[in-house]
Amino acid sequence: MSDSAASMLAQLLAFDTTSRESNLALIEMISHFLTDRGITPHLFYEKNGAKANLYARIGPGGAGGVMLSGHTDTVPVDGQSWTVPPFQLTEQEGRYYGRGSADMKGFLACVLASLDTFLNAPLRMPLHLAFSYDEEVGCLGVRSMVDYLQASPEKPALCIIGEPTEMSPVYGHKGKLAVRCLIEGHACHSAYAPEGVNGIRYATKLMTRLEELGNAFATERDLRFYPAFSTVQVGTIKGGSALNIVPQYCSFDFEIRYLPQSNPYEVTRALTEYAHHQLLPEMQQIAQQSNIQFQTLSHYPGLLSDPQSDFSQWLAQWCGSENFTTVAFGTEGGLFNEAGIATLICGPGSMDQGHKADEYIEIEQINRCMKMLENLCHWMSFPQEGVS
Repeated sequence: MSDSAASMLAQLLAFDTTSRESNLALIEMISHFLTDRGITPHLFYEKNGAKANLYARIGPGGAGGVMLSGHTDTVPVDGQSWTVPPFQLTEQEGRYYGRGSADMKGFLACVLASLDTFLNAPLRMPLHLAFSYDEEVGCLGVRSMVDYLQASPEKPALCIIGEPTEMSPVYGHKGKLAVRCLIEGHACHSAYAPEGVNGIRYATKLMTRLEELGNAFATERDLRFYPAFSTVQVGTIKGGSALNIVPQYCSFDFEIRYLPQSNPYEVTRALTEYAHHQLLPEMQQIAQQSNIQFQTLSHYPGLLSDPQSDFSQWLAQWCGSENFTTVAFGTEGGLFNEAGIATLICGPGSMDQGHKADEYIEIEQINRCMKMLENLCHWMSFPQEGVS
């Protein structure tokens, strides 16, 4: 079965599914793989039809069962110095190299390579598959699938997201809110600067206020996470066209990575009030058309499951590790959890290798993931007393 996983991983790596590209060729390949086995996939297309989520299920009808979830998109290779072809499987010294090998086509390969085992087993509950797009840019694609599952009378009860955790079970991560602030001032010759409204100047005022709000927001601590507090940071800023022109426009993007029990909108509300009640009247005294706007770029909630739950104890048995942790990166887990699907994270590989040149996954991690899925299949076929 490990050879099957390697073969499947080679096929998946051959598709450039960087988030800016379409994932339809990969989804079509997986669809054919499923239909050849009598499984009918359900596709959820992006509005322009360039990308799709894939959902499928096997086993008996009805609600409940376990869902295996993962994303099909990857980050770019631009500007990275690769020594192996990024979109081709390379095996060296017990590792499989390629973009997405760790994050997270390694898990998808294991799921697909294990599918025949599940099909041949006397499953007593359904197995659900959920493969999404645009996770790397804010868990944008999965939402149509979440909505479908939430409304479905055959909604899964449990979900394992196979992000790279080195096969250790994970019960939590922070949420993320990404926002763009757009400032419109009034341009003029820099020799007459007081007659203009400098967009960059007001952006700096907003960023200073944002830092103050972020410092206050970070006072709440939770030692289960690292860092143990919510963080606010500006990632990009754009403004100005020439030194001798007072810049009319400026924009900056910021993100709030927040503890699951915190409310990031406390920060954005306070920043909006400052912008509209203090800065904007001052700007409009000089140029009436001045404006400040905020646009939400992406948002996904945090995840905080109970590591003492029955599901957590079962997952510890399936993956062979009771070392429950939290992770710094985000997933679609909070969205599934909000939809009433109990969610945990466990998958092969390490995020230390994700997003980097010469990304790789240890073959040993693939083998451990295949073993976890084998254990899961046995549990779904011969559940213990009290398990439904």
